[in-house]
Amino acid sequence: MVKARILVQGIVQGVGFRPTVYRIANWLELNGYVRNLGNIVEIVLEGSISDIKGFQNCLENNKPPISKINSMEIEWIDDETPFSDFTILESSSNFSGSSVIPPDVATCDNCLKEVNTPHDRRFSYPFTACTDCGPRFTVINSVPYDRERTSMYEFPLCPDCLDEYKDPENRRYHAEATCCPVCGPSVYLYKDGVLESKDPIKDAVKLIDEGQILAVKGIGGTHLVSRTTADDTVKELRSRLGRFNQPFACMSPHLDIIKSFAEVSNKEEKILESRNRPIVVLNKNRDYYLSSQVAPDLHNLGIMLPYSALHHMLFKYSDEPAYIMTSANMPGEPMLIENREILGKLEGVADYYLLHNREIVNRCDDSVVRFRGDDLAFIRRSRGYVPEPYDFSRLKSDLKVLTLGPEIDVTFSLLKEGKCYVSQHIGDTTKYETFKYLKNAVEYLLSITRTDMVDLVACDLHPMFFTTKLAQEFSEKYDCDVVMVQHHYAHAASLAIDNDVDEYVCIAADGVGYGEDGTAWGGEILHYQGSEYKRTASLMPQKMVGGDITTRYPARMIMSMLYDHMDHEDLSNLMMDNYLSYFKHGEKEIDLVSRQLARNFNISTTTSTGRVLDALSTLLHICGERTYEGECAMKLESVARKGMKSLEIPVNIKKHQGMDVLDTSSILLSARDHLQQSENVSDVALAGQKAVSKGLAQLAIKTADEKGINIIGGSGGVFYNEAISLTIKDEVESAGYRFIQHKNSCAGDGSVSIGQAAVAALKYK
Repeated sequence: MVKARILVQGIVQGVGFRPTVYRIANWLELNGYVRNLGNIVEIVLEGSISDIKGFQNCLENNKPPISKINSMEIEWIDDETPFSDFTILESSSNFSGSSVIPPDVATCDNCLKEVNTPHDRRFSYPFTACTDCGPRFTVINSVPYDRERTSMYEFPLCPDCLDEYKDPENRRYHAEATCCPVCGPSVYLYKDGVLESKDPIKDAVKLIDEGQILAVKGIGGTHLVSRTTADDTVKELRSRLGRFNQPFACMSPHLDIIKSFAEVSNKEEKILESRNRPIVVLNKNRDYYLSSQVAPDLHNLGIMLPYSALHHMLFKYSDEPAYIMTSANMPGEPMLIENREILGKLEGVADYYLLHNREIVNRCDDSVVRFRGDDLAFIRRSRGYVPEPYDFSRLKSDLKVLTLGPEIDVTFSLLKEGKCYVSQHIGDTTKYETFKYLKNAVEYLLSITRTDMVDLVACDLHPMFFTTKLAQEFSEKYDCDVVMVQHHYAHAASLAIDNDVDEYVCIAADGVGYGEDGTAWGGEILHYQGSEYKRTASLMPQKMVGGDITTRYPARMIMSMLYDHMDHEDLSNLMMDNYLSYFKHGEKEIDLVSRQLARNFNISTTTSTGRVLDALSTLLHICGERTYEGECAMKLESVARKGMKSLEIPVNIKKHQGMDVLDTSSILLSARDHLQQSENVSDVALAGQKAVSKGLAQLAIKTADEKGINIIGGSGGVFYNEAISLTIKDEVESAGYRFIQHKNSCAGDGSVSIGQAAVAALKYK
C-alpha cells in the first residue's frame, strides 16, 4: 500500500467535486480524505499504485458537469500511518493563491423535474438548485466557497435539506445554494405594499399577459418584463425607459417556439441550450410574428431560453411565445439588485414588482453572443462565463496587474499567477452610479482572489477617461506604475491572447479610440509584435465638426467627408434638399457646419470605421440619428442583407503623410452617385459595406506581405457585423493568409481590459 497527495486546480469549488471524489474513492476501495484549499482540491489516497492511477483517470472522465480541471499534480507520500476509510474534510482557509469562483449556470434537468413534479417537496419552488446548477458568483461573499460565506447564510437549512447537504451520495451535498420552500427565500408581488397572493408568480404572469410591465428580480439582477406580441405594450415600455429604438432582449420558453419566429442554426441551438444560457442574436425568419417594436428596423433580435426555475415558472402559466426580458436600469446605469432601489428607481416604469428576499451579492448582466457564419462572437461576456479566468501562463509573467478597460463598454481585469480574471459587464463609467459600481467591483475581485497588492495598473491612453483617473488612484494606493495602453493596441493584444499568436497584422475597426497622435482612431492596420506595435495604415483621416455631436448626427459627417470633393454650394444644397431633417437645428446648422469647415474651426480628426458606416447609413436615409450605440451601422447591416452583390463600389488606396489610407470619401461619393441614379438602396448599402471591408483587407494584406507575416486578424466592434467580417475573411484567405477572430473574448470594448493586461505583462516581463 502507498499514499499519494493529489492537488487539483481549476473550477473545483461549489460544483460537487468533493462528493465525486468521495464516490470514486469508495468505488475503488481507496482510503484517505478530500478537502478544499482555496482554488485547490487536496486529495490524499491510500491504496495500490495501479488503483491510485486508475482514480486519476476515473476522475478526469467522470468529473462534475460544470467543473473544469486545469491541472492535477500527484506527489507520493512516505507515511505509514494508515487511514481507516475515506472522508470529506471541512474546507481549510489556510491557503495561498486565488480562488476560481464558478459562474452562475442554468437550472439542470434534475432540478426542473422536481419543480414540475406535483408531489415533490420542491414543486413550483423558484430557487431550486443543486451542485450541478444555479447561482454561484452572484451569491458569494468570500472564499472558500461555503454556505456561511454566501447570501444563503441568512436561510438556515431545514432538517430535510440538511440531510441532503450532509450526504456525499446526494447531488446536493454541500450545494451551497440549496434550499426548499420551508427554509429558503421566497417571492412576493408588490405594488404600494406587498400584495396578498397564494401564488405570486402565477398572478404576476396574469398581469404581464394583460399588458402590465413588471420588474422581476432574478439571479444576478432585475429585468423589466412585458409581452412581445402587442405593439402598444412595447411602445409604452420604450416611452417609460426613454429607449425609443434600441432592441430589447427577449426570453422564450422552448427552442421550438423560438424557431417559429427566428432562424436557428445547429450551432446557435447548441449555445441557446448550453448551461451558460446567453442571449443569442438570431435572424428573424419569414414568419416572424412578434411586435415590430421589439427590434425595430433590424433583421435580427436577441433571444434566450430560461435559466432559472423562476423563469421556467413564468412561462408555465402563459401562452405567450416570448417575453421582453430587458435589464431594469435607466440608460447607462447599473442593473438594479436591491429591493428598495428597485422600488425607488423604477417608480413610473414598472406597474408591479415581483421581488424576493435573497441578497444579490454581485450583479451580473446577461451575456450576449452572435454568430458570423460559423464563428461565435461574444458581444458581452458576463453571466454564465464570469469570473472564469483566461489562461495567461504562456506569458510567463509573475506580475499582478489590475487593468481598468476603456470608458463606455467597460470590464476590468486582474492578472495574477498566470490567470486573467475578467469582470462582469460594468458599462458606461461616465455615469456616477456605474463608476461607483466599477470601484466596488474592483475591490470585491481583489478580495475574492486574496490580492492585497498589485505590481502594475493599466488603463486606456485617453487622459480624460474616468478609468484613467481611477488608475492613478490605484497606483497611489499600491505605490506602483501606471501603464497607459493605446486602445487599438489593447484590441490587438486581446485577439492575440485569444488565438495564441505572438505576431500578426491586426485590422482594428471600431467607433473611436484615442490615438497616439491625439486624434480619434478607429480604422487601423497594426503590426502587432507582443510588447510593441506599429501603425502601418488606416482609413483616410476625416474631419468631425463639433466633435462627439457628429456621432449622434452623422449628417455632419457626410458634410465633412464630402467638403473637399464637392462644390461647397452644391454640398449645402444637397444637404438642404435631402437631409435637412437630420440636422437638429435645420438650415442654421447646415450653414454653421459649412462655415466651420471653411474656417477649420471646432474640428477634430478621425479615422473611425464606425463614423464612415454611420455616414453611409444616413446618406442612404436608413438612419439619421444614433440613439443607441451602433444604431446606424446595425440598421445599415440589416438593409444591406437584402442587396444584390452585382453592384460594386471601387476601392481607392492612396498615400496620406507617407502612410497608406483607404479613401472613404470616394466610397461615399460613389454611394451618392448610385443613389441619385435610383439604384436600389439595399444594393448600395451592400456595395458600400463591401468597399470598406475590401479596403481594410487590402491594407492589411499589403502590410502582411511587406512584413512577411502569414496571419491577419480582426478586432473592434465593427467585427460584430457579419457581412463585413465574412467579406474581410474571404479577402484575406483568398490571398493565402490565415484569418483570426475573437473566439472566447469580445471583439468590442468588453475585452480591452484583457489586452491591457497582456500588454502590461509583456512590457514589464
